[in-house]
Amino acid sequence: MTWPVQPVLLTTDVLLWLIVAAATALLWRVRHTPRLAAAFRALARRPMAMASLVFLAPYVAVALLDSIHFRPSLADTPGAYSPVVESVLDRLLLPLRERGEKTYSAPLALYSYARETVTADDGSVQRVFPRLEHGGAHLADVSARRGDIVKRLLPALVAGLAVGAALTALVCWRLARRARLPWRAAAGRLLRGDTDVAWRSALVTATLLAITVAAVAALATAYHVLGTDKVGQDVLYLSLKSIRTGVIIGSGSLLLALPLAVLLGTAAGYFGGRVDDLVQYLYATLNAIPGVLLIAAAVLTLDLYMDQHVAAFADVQQRADLRLTALCLILGATGWIGLCRLLRGEALKLRELEYVQSARALGQTQWRIIARHLWPNLTHLVLLTAVIDFSGLVLAEAVLSYVGVGVDPGTVSWGNMINTARLELAREPAVWWSLAAAFTFMLGLVLPANLLADALRDALDPRQGGKH
Repeated sequence: MTWPVQPVLLTTDVLLWLIVAAATALLWRVRHTPRLAAAFRALARRPMAMASLVFLAPYVAVALLDSIHFRPSLADTPGAYSPVVESVLDRLLLPLRERGEKTYSAPLALYSYARETVTADDGSVQRVFPRLEHGGAHLADVSARRGDIVKRLLPALVAGLAVGAALTALVCWRLARRARLPWRAAAGRLLRGDTDVAWRSALVTATLLAITVAAVAALATAYHVLGTDKVGQDVLYLSLKSIRTGVIIGSGSLLLALPLAVLLGTAAGYFGGRVDDLVQYLYATLNAIPGVLLIAAAVLTLDLYMDQHVAAFADVQQRADLRLTALCLILGATGWIGLCRLLRGEALKLRELEYVQSARALGQTQWRIIARHLWPNLTHLVLLTAVIDFSGLVLAEAVLSYVGVGVDPGTVSWGNMINTARLELAREPAVWWSLAAAFTFMLGLVLPANLLADALRDALDPRQGGKH
């Protein structure tokens, strides 16, 4: 029996799903830890935090869909599979991927952005902007484009509002059932924002997202919503594919950096003496080396190794995946220093408090004291730093790709899109939409993460008491 697809497990897929498992375990711990549960309930009451979480949810969903890889079977060769590795997201976006053009085209354009030499019916040679092969190809009259766009947007607006109304009704029903209130009273509390969870802010954000997604989906079936690049690829497709790279760079690097920072920082602060000296010597040495140079040296060394062992990396996808994994490891190995210093200082203070001294006097082991008395009081610093560092790591990928030591050139990422835009902006007229798309999608990931970090700081800091 031949399966329709052959599952493929990339290293970055394992990394991302490990992060999902770690996040699930963290949520389970939060639910069963009274202090953390109270802090997160305080977080849920903050409108900006709930709006940020709702806005980040589609990014996470796209990254996970793009992390389920497989090889489709070949219809003309039974038992054989395609050498091309695809993802679930690739299949969902198949129309965007296959409807390519010859070269640049502006957002929602009907004509190419570059002139071509054509021979007219009278035999004369002319330089014209040719019609696109797919963008607006259904229009016989180019003047009908505006009306066609409006015609497609109106049903999308209705669909988005319907999704928002359905979600609102579901939340009202849950509130009415939980508080044993009439449906109208529950709806009034929701509209006033008088709920334990900032549902009003979350529902408004979800409705706006639903309208945007419906509008883009309606237009993308007939137009290139964000235009095309130099080789005619849809920029919307490239922007969506770049989400996985950004999420993996940000979260995968933290998966290595956080354990290093927590273990070394708390050990240095609590034990002191030679342990403290050793940790300080380690991070002082690493901090003395410019981060960009250290990352560049590691990436170039990896490139040299892969060039010398071409047979081991015959698959282009495997080579790009290895470089992405290596970049996560390098950023993680160099990104723990700041948090380590912060946790060392806090551990130096906490070890002198009465409850830690009492636990030591009662004969508890050192690591038990650290696990039960130090780490719970450092959770807010770890989570806050993690969210802030996530934003910095996403931006770092763009900077590293810009200088040529980021992800593999064959990997779709916002950094590579921005790097390519350097030459596109020098054209006349300038090709601006690739840069604008990369910037917009990156901002949509980084800004909510930063807003969520502010809310986490207020909710998780014991000195704030979960209040602002």
